Amino acid sequence: MAHTFRSLAIVAGSTTVIYLFLIALLRLFGRRELSQLTLVDLIVVLTLGSAVETSMIHGDVSLPAGLTSASTLMIVNRALTWLFGRSKRLRHLIGGGPVLLVHDGAPVYSHLRRVGMSTADLMEAVRGRGYDDLSTIRFAVLETDGEVTVVPREHS
Repeated sequence: MAHTFRSLAIVAGSTTVIYLFLIALLRLFGRRELSQLTLVDLIVVLTLGSAVETSMIHGDVSLPAGLTSASTLMIVNRALTWLFGRSKRLRHLIGGGPVLLVHDGAPVYSHLRRVGMSTADLMEAVRGRGYDDLSTIRFAVLETDGEVTVVPREHS
């Protein structure tokens, strides 16, 4: 019985470490709206899941190990959500802040590169908000949730 508890504790620990590692890794590689995921992005996400699966359960393919890993993911996620709700600094560290993509009708290329967006991605996002010409946009911002907010220029 003690061995089972110990092995499940190892599964919980491995799951927690891998979850936090993936959050940090994904934070480094930018953010996109779920609807903006390309086929390559989707393949990367699916492959990441497959790549870490065995490590998360520490090679133990039993039902208790799977349930422990799934429960740990849910508990750690809930704890992080709670912490983000109470710590603006932590929320900004993990989620980042809004990123200016268009300023006075011109793309901010250095910011696009930083968040991993191409000009085509930007145009797709602004077209999705009803704008087909950047010159009509005062600014566009990539929000922390991956949505692009567009503010039009005021007409005189």
